[in-house]
Amino acid sequence: MPTVEEGEDAMAVEFGLLGVIEARLGGRAVDVGHMRQRCVLAALLVDVGRAVSVDTLVDRVWGDRPPQRTKETLYGYLSRLRQALRPAAEVTVARRPGGYVLEADPLSVDLHLFRDLVARARTADGTEAVALMRRALGLWRGEPFATVDVPWFDDQRQALLGERLAAELDHIDLRLRAGHHGDLLSELAVKAREHPLDERLAGQLMLALYRAGRPFEALAHYQDLRHRLAEELGADPGPRLLTLHQRILANDPGLSLPEPSPPESALPEAAPSAGARSTTPRQLLAPPAHFVGRDAELAVLDKTLAAQTGPRATLPVMVICGIGGVGKTSLALHWAHRRQHHFPDGQLFVDLHGFTPSGEPADPRVVIRGFLDALGVDPGRAPVAFDAQTALYRSLLAGRRMLVVLDNARDSAQVLPLLPGTPGCAVLITSRDQLTGLTAAHQVTHLTVDAFDPATAHELLAGRLGAERVAAEPEAAAELVGQCAGLPLALSVLAGRVTTNPVATLTALTEEVRESSRLDALSTGEDATDVRAVLAASYRALDADTARVFRQLVQAPGPDIGVAAAGSLTGLGPARVHRALHRLRTRHLLQEHAPGRFAGHDLLRAYALEVAAGDDAEARAARVRVLDHYLRTAWSADRLLLPHRDPVRLPPAAHGVRPEEITTHDRAMAWFGREQPALIAAVHQAARHGHDIHAWQLAWALTTFLTRRGRWSDVAAVHDTALRAATRLGDAVARNESYQVLAMERIEAGDHATARHRLDQALSLARSGGHTLSEAYTHLALGWLYEHTGDRPAALRHDELAVGLFSRLGHRAGLSRALNAVAWDLVQSGDHRGAVTRCEQALALQDELGDLRGQSDTLDTLGYAYQQLGEYTQALLCHERCLELHRALGHRFNEAEALVHLGEAHQALGDRGAARRCYEQALDVFRDMEVNPARVAQTRALLAALG
Repeated sequence: MPTVEEGEDAMAVEFGLLGVIEARLGGRAVDVGHMRQRCVLAALLVDVGRAVSVDTLVDRVWGDRPPQRTKETLYGYLSRLRQALRPAAEVTVARRPGGYVLEADPLSVDLHLFRDLVARARTADGTEAVALMRRALGLWRGEPFATVDVPWFDDQRQALLGERLAAELDHIDLRLRAGHHGDLLSELAVKAREHPLDERLAGQLMLALYRAGRPFEALAHYQDLRHRLAEELGADPGPRLLTLHQRILANDPGLSLPEPSPPESALPEAAPSAGARSTTPRQLLAPPAHFVGRDAELAVLDKTLAAQTGPRATLPVMVICGIGGVGKTSLALHWAHRRQHHFPDGQLFVDLHGFTPSGEPADPRVVIRGFLDALGVDPGRAPVAFDAQTALYRSLLAGRRMLVVLDNARDSAQVLPLLPGTPGCAVLITSRDQLTGLTAAHQVTHLTVDAFDPATAHELLAGRLGAERVAAEPEAAAELVGQCAGLPLALSVLAGRVTTNPVATLTALTEEVRESSRLDALSTGEDATDVRAVLAASYRALDADTARVFRQLVQAPGPDIGVAAAGSLTGLGPARVHRALHRLRTRHLLQEHAPGRFAGHDLLRAYALEVAAGDDAEARAARVRVLDHYLRTAWSADRLLLPHRDPVRLPPAAHGVRPEEITTHDRAMAWFGREQPALIAAVHQAARHGHDIHAWQLAWALTTFLTRRGRWSDVAAVHDTALRAATRLGDAVARNESYQVLAMERIEAGDHATARHRLDQALSLARSGGHTLSEAYTHLALGWLYEHTGDRPAALRHDELAVGLFSRLGHRAGLSRALNAVAWDLVQSGDHRGAVTRCEQALALQDELGDLRGQSDTLDTLGYAYQQLGEYTQALLCHERCLELHRALGHRFNEAEALVHLGEAHQALGDRGAARRCYEQALDVFRDMEVNPARVAQTRALLAALG
């Protein structure tokens, strides 16, 4: 039948396996399908990030009872999972050489987060370990993979329940060490009944009873366990439990709670080194007052510190890097204070002024001199030569356990002389540069700190202003969080403006930020806290070539940009653009959020616009080049999607533009999927800056992809803009194209009156300008409209007019499409044999042309005609081939329509199960698209009728 030719907004994702299998996007449940499809998801999530072969997936999901057409069914499940998870930008289900892999952050899966938290708890101390273990156990919502009964999942479930019990027992040990035996008694009694032969659990209960002053009950529990083991296993208690029993009998004082550890201030000072006074430097600045978030980053720092033990330990060097104002120093100070007890010999701290808005970076010679003073070296006895000073510095630190914090480092050369020489110390560095030069001689842990997500940013704002004040103006608070792009410094500046002005309100501040430059609103007049000054310090540190790229990138129309598009935008060759992007990324003026894709947050864009404002010629040239890049690549990609579409003639490309080479249909669909946000933004940017030819031709090139994906609101948006651009150009053919596409969007929305008005305008334009080809396509569109309104004679009349016009022009692709439209009209009016004849004529043309898109549409019509003739086997063959083509071509809407018709054919042949599966799959596809509710209702009615 005639055709109608997807994307979602990115959101954070969480997966649940420790209970019912589930997924959540932005905190809201996602429909990931029925039980078997959820099993596919779970089977991939257990090995998240690793390829799972098709045979392994089949074994995990179905065991020894796979369905017929197993692989086709599996591919269908995988396809629907991709659609369901599409809004999560960080999640993909991809085919790899070893099978299928679900790529996502492992910590977004509760199973892997549980294991990570347990591992961290086992290396942590005291209350922190208890909190981590409690958090890990709190992730459990019931039995893993609840309701799933397949051998592989059963085995996994039993293993996970064993991991949970081990974690619970570890948690109990921690709580016993903390003196919580009284709170544990009832819990331990229940667990002992559930696991009567577990000797570790028995020992914990015995110890808790003993410490609670109930030694006789502890001894009685031991005797009970001993009898059970003898009767059921023919064994005796193990040596650990036997030793505990003997110690309880002896009333061993060592079983009582140990004395609390002495405070750090009571610890003895380290022995002084030769030539130095006895001193323990405590140079850390005060910890941040309102520290929030950064749990993952703190865990990495803890893990790095914990790994530096044993005879082969090396000096721990940890680099916290990120853009200015992102909170690197706050993170460093928070962690350093939390871990002071690991460094009883003191902590050294220095601000290296690497990116201070005013002033020069600190000289390592001056820093070493200050460290020697802090370590008690008599100024009169300190060596004069820098090399001798660094040697003395390292000698003083040898054998000590000290933390050295080097804040705001400029580069590796500034840092290297300040590193200790022995592994007992640790070094924590913050910098806007990644300091990759350190890795040549040291084992370095690099930690990149990003801006806060909205929830954490809101938490920081509430911490600074008070939860009640933020709760009183929730909308204003949310807008301020958005205006600050999650940058902690910006949030703190705005919070400071409110707290220092007793009559200020969040709403008033929001209005001020809206009406002025955001950077003006975030100004404090002090270099250290002024957001503009902080960003300027990073910009001034760039070389001229990289600075120019930073200014030009603000002309990128979308939320991010790929390397190829950046090359065209800047006009640089591949090597130079890669080098510039790398430098901007290492200075954190650009983020590589996915391989080869770069973006900067809103405050960086605001600053880039300011520094680019002085050179309109540079900005315009960059903008034209990137628009040319997107237009020419999209034009070529569209030719692969719809090779028989009448192409538009492109204007010459600007010098330096290198469009991407796309060679296959699948790669074209993938490219459109990646670049869709940028392409849509490019249409509006082009029109806004007077590039009207780019505006309407980009909209033209996007149409096939957007309609195939059912993104009708995007279709309307780009063609509204394209129509205005075409009107300014006085281009009747371009206006006709947009009128037709906008009419199709209205038909899908059920707004037939508006669709008719737009098609009347299109027909008038075509006739008055003598554009016969446009007139033919407009008649086809009118036929589609009248088919929807139920006026079949009018639909047939317009489609036959289209046949005549295409025949006169010798336009075979258009003629085959029009013949298919006529065939559909004939089916609706009862002339089924006539419809078969027209379909066969259309298919003959499409076969000559190699027009797979046209064949898929015509096969759908032919299959429907055979259904009406009662020739269901023929119908089934047509619909199966039709569905295969639509899936290969990525026609989501038409895939759903083909599934409905295939279901009807199965139902007519008496295969109700196959019909049900087809209708369910069609509803799954419709659910992911912007579809007229009537179509969904019709499909649901067919499904309901099956009973």
